[in-house]
Amino acid sequence: MSWAAYASQLAGRAKLASRQLAMATSDQKNDWLRRLAELLIERSTEVLSENTVDLNKASEFGLNEAAVDRLRLTPSRLSKMAADLRDVTLLPDPVGEVIESSIRPNGLQIRRVRVPLGVVFFIFESRPNVTVDAASLCIKSGNAVILRGGKEALHSNLALHRVVRDSLIESGLPEHAAQLVESTERDIVGELLKLNGLIDVTIPRGGKSLIERVAREATMPVIKHFDGICHVYVDRSADPEMAVRILKNSKCQRPGVCNAAECVLIHEEIAAKFLPLMERMLVAERVELRGCDRTREFIPTAKVASELDYHTEYLDLILSSKVVESIDAAIDHIDRYGSHHTETIVTADDAAANRFTAEIDSAAVFVNASTRFNDGGELGLGAEIGISTDKFHARGPCGLRELTSYKWVALGSGQIRE
Repeated sequence: MSWAAYASQLAGRAKLASRQLAMATSDQKNDWLRRLAELLIERSTEVLSENTVDLNKASEFGLNEAAVDRLRLTPSRLSKMAADLRDVTLLPDPVGEVIESSIRPNGLQIRRVRVPLGVVFFIFESRPNVTVDAASLCIKSGNAVILRGGKEALHSNLALHRVVRDSLIESGLPEHAAQLVESTERDIVGELLKLNGLIDVTIPRGGKSLIERVAREATMPVIKHFDGICHVYVDRSADPEMAVRILKNSKCQRPGVCNAAECVLIHEEIAAKFLPLMERMLVAERVELRGCDRTREFIPTAKVASELDYHTEYLDLILSSKVVESIDAAIDHIDRYGSHHTETIVTADDAAANRFTAEIDSAAVFVNASTRFNDGGELGLGAEIGISTDKFHARGPCGLRELTSYKWVALGSGQIRE
């Protein structure tokens, strides 16, 4: 079978499964999630054995220590995956929600009703737990999903998918509601990206090169973000100690994630108070600082920040810094160098906070809080399949509702248009 034929087979099966899923009840979907959670634990030996195969091959793919840790599954991580599945059962089912309704003068009952997107092509790297996470969110929201993981996690993903497939069959849901691309051949991705008549949306989650390729080749809508160049702006009225705490959490809690801060901007009127405190924190946290000339007046050990630094998502314990003369300059800097992902202002001035939240064009904007809060769980979505910096169809963390669209339903009693 050619790769094109294989891709068409996957997508065709998914399309049929999506029609069947559209009729599934919340109870059916939640029963499946509970059964999947049970089966993950019952078959943990099988899953962990296949994960060991991937871990033993990690050096062949040049994975560093952090990447190996992302790849590794353990009994406790499988238990956490099972607990997350049970948590998804507690989330409201968005399918069938009546968003708005009205009755027209002619008696037509008009409803705008939430419906699944249909078929999701989900591409991800490294973390095998995403196989289960993505399947749970897509199916709970009534969507069939085609999963394509990275080559470094192939054996783990295959084992996890077998558990997902068997749980679907046992629960009476369509077997092909969640399918895994069982080859790491790159050409299959290209063939699937051509199938806009069968696949409704593609969601890539991984490195910038992967997302750029998907955005370039996809013939269907893509929910994505390219970079997470996130900023902390310390306004002139900020509490310096609060600002240091927020910066520390934004940069250091998990530096390798997309909502970690990559640049701090400091109003010139607070620089003398804030920068020495910041320096002590960064030294303690072993963060390398790359600053502008005015930053280096206060912190001479900082490296010189280049133009490239302000355009860079480090995903590491490296931070760029710039002293700015005004909030206008901070907003201009973010507009020029940012990725429209997450920004925060630390300020005691309501007017400054209002300007910042109104003028910053990012998916999430915070006042006096860490950038790390741009996360589905932290924002009350319960879970997310990714973060989008697009403006259509979804923006910010994408949870169950963001995996749906809507349709207009009109109920009549014989009305005709005059």
